[in-house]
Amino acid sequence: MEDMEALKAQVKKLNAQATQLKMDLHDLSEDLPTGWEKIPDVARRTFEAYQALTEARTKMSR
Repeated sequence: MEDMEALKAQVKKLNAQATQLKMDLHDLSEDLPTGWEKIPDVARRTFEAYQALTEARTKMSR
């Protein structure tokens, strides 16, 4: 049970991070062409955040 609670907390944290990065990417796109050089970094971090979130959710559903 303790592991499940830790996993739920991790999913909640990862979800918040992924959502913030999604918003950062959205904001960046709205400001184009200003800040275009940040696209690869923000996109990579957003991809990695959603990848980690998906993996954690998969573990939780087992």
